Amino acid sequence: MQTLSHIQSLLAARGISPRHSFGQNFLHDHNKIRQLIARAAIVPGETVLEVGPGTGALTVALLAAGARVVAAELDRDMCAIVTSEAARALELPKPEGAPPLHEAFPLVEGDCLAGKHSLSPALAAALDDRPFALVANLPYHAATPLMLNLLCDWPTCRGQFVTIQRDVADRLMAKPATDAYGALSVMASLLANVSMISVLPPGCFWPAPKVTSAMVAIEPRTPRPPIDTHRLSAFLHRVFSMRRKQLGRILGDAVAWPEGVTRTMRPEQLSPEQLLVLALRVPAPESGPTAPPA
Repeated sequence: MQTLSHIQSLLAARGISPRHSFGQNFLHDHNKIRQLIARAAIVPGETVLEVGPGTGALTVALLAAGARVVAAELDRDMCAIVTSEAARALELPKPEGAPPLHEAFPLVEGDCLAGKHSLSPALAAALDDRPFALVANLPYHAATPLMLNLLCDWPTCRGQFVTIQRDVADRLMAKPATDAYGALSVMASLLANVSMISVLPPGCFWPAPKVTSAMVAIEPRTPRPPIDTHRLSAFLHRVFSMRRKQLGRILGDAVAWPEGVTRTMRPEQLSPEQLLVLALRVPAPESGPTAPPA
């Protein structure tokens, strides 16, 4: 695995520094990397999506586990570094079942998303309709829209095992009537089982961020719930954008309130199941993409 000094030397050799605008905080704690890969239970030959590989610390470990790593990297300098590091890793012995060298590391240079509502066409093509798992130290700006897109629109994604900001992890797992509870909490609760893998102090990264991070596992419910995720997302965005208002003021009076729900309640007081029932009783928006839940 890459040590901190190795990561720093890779950047120094090219005269570059971590770019804050790209959310570059490189995870270098080997124990945490092993913990993430172990929780993902990677099988040799399995396709893994890694977004924001940076210098390749996690990439090298995934390749060593025998994964086919489909990576998306926005920074051209990092693309050059991770390509070189992956090539060296692929020269080492691999477990039985690992993909052939020419298939092991397809790299997409560019954003992982097309806007906030779908994966980039190049990344979608690289995944090639194969089952996969997301295993990544996610750039903070891409984390929420990417996780939701995979959860809502990619049934081939068997699970997401990611490092994200602790406050995002708290929102994913939040319960009703708490400050962190919102649209993201509801979507995650209805569509997946979310569990904490580990909490990471800033010192696990270089440069150290100003916030605490967390590793979480997001594993889709099986069988997949029959939910119109885009309609639900639009509804949740609407009500939680006015979370302190009463539902009657947000939705009007022409609503058949579900059992246990009244017009004087606020969105944050309702369980995910109650919000789903309520969403089905409110007319869907006429057209246009929906914003990702906050």
